Amino acid sequence: MGTEQNDDNGRQNQSISPSTMPADFIQELIHNYRNNQLRFINDNLGIGDAHSIWFDLETVKNFVAEIEKQARLISPTCPDKDLGIRFYYAAYSENPTDPIPEDYAKKHTLVMIPTKKEDDGTGTMLNFDFNPFESDSERDTETALAITARLGRNAMAQNHGDLIPPGSSTVEFY
Repeated sequence: MGTEQNDDNGRQNQSISPSTMPADFIQELIHNYRNNQLRFINDNLGIGDAHSIWFDLETVKNFVAEIEKQARLISPTCPDKDLGIRFYYAAYSENPTDPIPEDYAKKHTLVMIPTKKEDDGTGTMLNFDFNPFESDSERDTETALAITARLGRNAMAQNHGDLIPPGSSTVEFY
């Protein structure tokens, strides 16, 4: 698969280009998911769960720009390499409310949460969930990190993409 190098977390890169993967490997990964996890969900929960989710590029770019903006308000010297996005697997409720369509009931989704690399207190740098709206002051990164965050307030996140199904799979290559 290309020259093997280590990333910032010590894992081996699978390709010299960070934006390419062999198509047969992509197909294998998707096939594995559909024949294992998706089949189990559909068979045992009795639902036709979604197998993909689509976000328009403008939404993703705007979300990334907002992460950068909010992080810089709290920590002006924060380098881009210390910011990231964690994708949480999630599921809609049995009775979704507006703006979530009814045909999304019980289907899986992704929730994107910003992350910021910080010392965990022992000298190890980790990618913590980061909610800039939890910061108590413009320069207080600590209260915005997962280890100190409180639930119940608004959080910076992105969720609602288009699920397939219920959307048409004719648009998918894999």
